[in-house]
Amino acid sequence: MPPACAFLRIAVPSPLYRSFDYLPPPDHDPKTLQPGVRVRVPFGRTQAIGILLEVTGQTSVTARQLKRALEILDRQPVVPRDILDLALWASGYYHHPVGEVLAGLLPPPLREGQPARISGLQRWRLTEEGRRIDPATLVRAPRQAALLRLLRDEPQGAAPETLSAREENWRNSMRALAEKGWVEAVDSPCLRTPLLDDPGALPALNPAQDAAVETVCKTLDRFQAFLLDGVTGSGKTEVYLRIVERVVAGGRQALIMVPEIGLTPQLVARFQRRFQVPVAVLHSGLSDRERLCAWLMARDGRVPIVIGTRSAVFTPLPALGVIVVDEEHDLSLKQQEGFRYSGRDVAIVRAHRAGIPVVLGSATPSLESLYNVRQGRYRHLVLPERAGAASHPTIRLVDMRRQPTLHNLSEPLLKAVERQLAEGGQVLLFLNRRGYAPTLICHDCGWVAECRRCDARMVLHQRQGVLRCHHCDSQRPSDKRCPQCGGLDLRPLGQGTERVEQALQERFPEAGIARIDRDTTRRKGAMQALLDGARSGEHRLLIGTQMLAKGHHFPNVTLVGILDVDQGLFGTDFRASERMAQLIVQVAGRAGRADRPGQVLIQTYHPDHPLLQTLLHQGYHVFAESVLLERQASALPPYSNLALVRAEAASPQPPRSFLEEARAAADELQVNGIELLGPVPAPMERRAGRYRYHLLIQAPQRGELHRLLNAWIPRLEALKTARKVRWSVDVDPMEMF
Repeated sequence: MPPACAFLRIAVPSPLYRSFDYLPPPDHDPKTLQPGVRVRVPFGRTQAIGILLEVTGQTSVTARQLKRALEILDRQPVVPRDILDLALWASGYYHHPVGEVLAGLLPPPLREGQPARISGLQRWRLTEEGRRIDPATLVRAPRQAALLRLLRDEPQGAAPETLSAREENWRNSMRALAEKGWVEAVDSPCLRTPLLDDPGALPALNPAQDAAVETVCKTLDRFQAFLLDGVTGSGKTEVYLRIVERVVAGGRQALIMVPEIGLTPQLVARFQRRFQVPVAVLHSGLSDRERLCAWLMARDGRVPIVIGTRSAVFTPLPALGVIVVDEEHDLSLKQQEGFRYSGRDVAIVRAHRAGIPVVLGSATPSLESLYNVRQGRYRHLVLPERAGAASHPTIRLVDMRRQPTLHNLSEPLLKAVERQLAEGGQVLLFLNRRGYAPTLICHDCGWVAECRRCDARMVLHQRQGVLRCHHCDSQRPSDKRCPQCGGLDLRPLGQGTERVEQALQERFPEAGIARIDRDTTRRKGAMQALLDGARSGEHRLLIGTQMLAKGHHFPNVTLVGILDVDQGLFGTDFRASERMAQLIVQVAGRAGRADRPGQVLIQTYHPDHPLLQTLLHQGYHVFAESVLLERQASALPPYSNLALVRAEAASPQPPRSFLEEARAAADELQVNGIELLGPVPAPMERRAGRYRYHLLIQAPQRGELHRLLNAWIPRLEALKTARKVRWSVDVDPMEMF
């Protein structure tokens, strides 16, 4: 044993709510080891890569029982002290095992023990001879011709990831081009400084934008949370750009967070057009090599601007000067599986610890953020008008009662589409349901196609000829005859984006139609290709789900149609009305962005619904105030604090028994003000073949909630019934599914 009795306290990736003590390797002086280095350790019957939390002289295990660490992988901490502390805080606040939290913030190669070293990326580029080849002459080699065209647009070379996004099975064709001497593989830096064209004059800021920029920039030396509350098209991104410009000019770094991968390409393009500096991108769609490179360059201070999704909040940035969270209300900023953290809320904590401002931007702020403005925790910056000459769209309800329809498309909407297309406009139709029809029913006996693994109906995808469950992703061929009565009259009920696309092709065969949903954007790069076609005018009729409602700029869209608003008006979740209002406003905001006025038509069978009437006549903020009053009267967030314990198993009894014992254990702790609700079956009790139960904990004060959880979770781990279920704790849950 080491003479100083030093022990290594290591966070090892495991579902256990604890760290583990080890003896140091014999060839290392523990005094030289710094928290944040990776350590290879024996763990059970295998080995694991853990993160050193501290070197300590105390352990709860006798030294003889301790195993010796196998290898110290880093000379310097791979996880800096501030990120290590942030991860420890997040582990405590969200009550998630610290080893899994720390492993999750590392790029995959670092989790696997690979060196923390920046290496270049291989790119393919045209040779001098290749530039002289006309792709049109390669009639018998169309794939080679396509690659030559692609590389002509990439003078610095195209990475394998870019090629895979644009061309399937490209490698053999590229090899053939290399053998001819027309292309060559070169190593290039993993992040490059963009080659700027003349960006021209910066757009003029209106008074509200200018005031927002100056207000934030006055606080660059201290913490302050800002809510940038701007209507759709008000120029929030330009405000972000001006703030980041000041931060970068001062030699510091900026972190910009977006809710979805689909929003990063256009935002990255805007930042690259404005700044002649490397811009790092971090999200789950990158290759392991790309992600490692961006992460390490950001950690080493070599990247002034980082743009990423929620996990980017844990990116090491030694000179961080500002954090921007775009679309701060968006549900995608909350992780729904595993480590269930809120990227927005962690960003606020990080900014507070770093002593820098954080800007939360949205056209439809979350009720939590509006409440924090009321409480004086956030400063409210308002952009009330659209930027430039753009005007607010006119919004009208279409009463669907007794209305003739074509596949649930009303005649007033179809005529409006026809008129806009004739005038050279572009139309966006929104339906938050993909597939052809949400139900397949037998007209003879009433049988309905249901998922065999979930309490849900199968969705018909007619083009593929399959029934698919959108909850567990299982699928099977579409039934040709009823399995219950043998009847042949099987009918699709309802509509999805695929059915709307078919109806529009029948009615408007000459219009270029693009359907943008998860089915059409599965392949890497497909989303960007569809968006490029929409912006170029190739697609004049756009049909899509909520991925179209988030931050995309379509300057030629003059008409937006919301096809089925009713499905969101009567949700069981207490946040359903808030989300529906946000979605309506966000979708409506896609209309009339340029100098042409926009029009929004909302189809509904409930035109007198209070939510619709309030949004239509008084706007989102009046709606939000009314809902906040309802939440206050009901003692619901943000006027209380919630945690949700979920449990699931292959049969219903184990999760129910576990949560009943869990409730009894909580009652024994007698924490004041705590209310326990359940256990009850989840809204969808059976999902992916597993039965799910919930236990909801409600507390008026956050401190009381965490006092209970700190004492309660160790008891839950010790329950015998815990071994028969998969269970998790969700602090500040955003969905009750």
